[in-house]
Amino acid sequence: MSQNKGQSDKGLLARVIRLADLIDYQEGSVVSRTLVDKKAGTVTLFAFDKDQRLSKHTAPYDAMVYLLSGEAEIKISGKIYRLKQDEAIIMPANEPHEVKACGRFKMLLVMVRS
Repeated sequence: MSQNKGQSDKGLLARVIRLADLIDYQEGSVVSRTLVDKKAGTVTLFAFDKDQRLSKHTAPYDAMVYLLSGEAEIKISGKIYRLKQDEAIIMPANEPHEVKACGRFKMLLVMVRS
């Protein structure tokens, strides 16, 4: 689901939601859904099928990953962190990082731009 910059998913405003139910797995893929896309930052859901990954990259902003379900390996500047459901990590700006599924998992990514 793509959003225009400065927008939020209007169907989610002012209601109680279960984040993990807002995105489904797709075999052999990484699926994403942007919930909020503002100048100050973004909030995006991801669903990773087993053995899927986001390759090493950097971002100019701090970003927090929160696992909604499953397990993931997150490597930041060469150090590996293994996260499980209900755990989070903050990836520092400009540090190389990558994400690997240890099995199917869902995560919430909050990127802060200012």
